[in-house]
Amino acid sequence: MGLDLTIAERVARARSDLRIGAVAVLRGPGGAALVLAAEGVTPDRLSALRSLGTPELAITSWRAETLHAPAYDDDLARMLVPGDADCGWIRSVADPARDLDYPMKGPFQVLRGGDAALHRTAIALCKEARLLPAALVLPHADAEALARAHDLTVLDLAQHALVPFGLREVAAARVPLGVSKLGRVRVFRPADGSEEHYAVEIGSPARPGPVLARLHSACFTGDVIGSLKCDCGPQLAAALDRIATAGAGILLYLNQEGRGIGLANKMRAYALQDQGFDTVEANHRLGFEDDERDFRIGAEMLKAMGVTSVRLMTNNPAKVARMEGQGVRVVERVALKAGHTPENAHYLATKARKSGHLL
Repeated sequence: MGLDLTIAERVARARSDLRIGAVAVLRGPGGAALVLAAEGVTPDRLSALRSLGTPELAITSWRAETLHAPAYDDDLARMLVPGDADCGWIRSVADPARDLDYPMKGPFQVLRGGDAALHRTAIALCKEARLLPAALVLPHADAEALARAHDLTVLDLAQHALVPFGLREVAAARVPLGVSKLGRVRVFRPADGSEEHYAVEIGSPARPGPVLARLHSACFTGDVIGSLKCDCGPQLAAALDRIATAGAGILLYLNQEGRGIGLANKMRAYALQDQGFDTVEANHRLGFEDDERDFRIGAEMLKAMGVTSVRLMTNNPAKVARMEGQGVRVVERVALKAGHTPENAHYLATKARKSGHLL
């Protein structure tokens, strides 16, 4: 390999470039394209992009639906950026929180026909970067002017999505807990340098199992500041208490805030909920799926700790299926009901009705 970047490192670089508002380069069967995240575009970069051609704005079909724009590519829509459109217009198309400030955005010139693979990959990269799923794409660009180290093909990202995360334990220490003095925290880091994930181990769970386990997705609002909008904080406390009572078990704390869309987008979803949309509808209006989390991470962590069989604390049957699909046998689903309040009643009802949670 020498000094060349691996695919994972190139994906990480492209993701980081988009997060800082820099241009990324994508290559596909139809040629090359320059890509900018819609929410990070600046006047200078928009001007530079226009000097090379007419940029196109790629948004998901969910967002296109709220804008009454046809999604000719099924899962996304490609629209030409008008010559007089500024960065504010671009962000208003990407971000539904700006709909009231920019009510008149159309009519849109939506493209149909041709290959949308580069646009689809650009949106996928924005999602990985925890940005709004909308990207400025300049196809058929003279990308040779940029360093080849920035190149990323559609195939690269597709392959990256299929390979293991390469999680490795980078640190571990004893952490006495309120529920048990036999606590230990293990920190796992993906090979691409993205968010770290944590395993809270209590006692000495027998390997290979079945181990009493919980996959808990990070929730700053519920876990840290005691938000009443969800049941996450009480579920976290109840899971740790149940593991301590049993004498042994593992809680995985996965940094997939807001069902995998990140805290900033979660707050955008909360703002939409204040307008009357439920949690699923808010995600869709932002351009996301109901749940963008990747539970392969949890399966990798368990297997890295020698655990291949669990008694899984969850109310989500889909989580059971995903663990089984990744080679971790779920011998029992253990219900975990906690934190039901008047403030989160609608949220929990939506989880049951639309996401199949057994509440």
